[in-house]
Amino acid sequence: MTDKPQGGKPGDDSAEEAVIKAAEEAAAGGAGEGSEDAASAKRELAERTADLQRLQAEYQNYRKRVERDRLTVREIAVSTILESLVPVLDDIGRAREHGEVTGGFKSVAESLETVVAKLGLQQFGKEGEPFDPTQHEALMHSYSSDVTEDTCVQVLQPGYRIGERIIRPAMVAVAEPQPGTQTTPGPDAEAKSTDKDKSDGGSDS
Repeated sequence: MTDKPQGGKPGDDSAEEAVIKAAEEAAAGGAGEGSEDAASAKRELAERTADLQRLQAEYQNYRKRVERDRLTVREIAVSTILESLVPVLDDIGRAREHGEVTGGFKSVAESLETVVAKLGLQQFGKEGEPFDPTQHEALMHSYSSDVTEDTCVQVLQPGYRIGERIIRPAMVAVAEPQPGTQTTPGPDAEAKSTDKDKSDGGSDS
């Protein structure tokens, strides 16, 4: 008797045995008892084949559910760890601003930032980018003639996201356009104005 290979997938051995047994029964019935028994054996083989296919489909669906649940659990665990490291990254950022990230501490800080980046943690929030209330939280507000839309003029604390999920918005100072400030007309606007003047002059003559 040949030994069965170890480590196969669940359900593989039973599926093979079911097919072999059904084939043997069909062959035995056809050889010994005539056409009626052969037809009965074929029907039984078809039923068992359908059962086998249904079993395989259920097993594949089960594997997919297990894999999906495993990935979900992993993502939750990684997100929890990364969220707990955000305050540490803030401390590193403040230390870097004061020139205190040097020597061995610099190497540790850079290694930590590299690891969290590989795990999917992304920092965002830059000066000069448009203010987006879904990504930024305005802590300060002012008016400026240098901007034409609500703009982040200072990043007080960077934001962090994991994939598409924002775990902390960027804390920013926002500047709005100065009230009454008129935008300088561009070349297209000047061209349209010239065309309009020519048209008005032609209608008067």
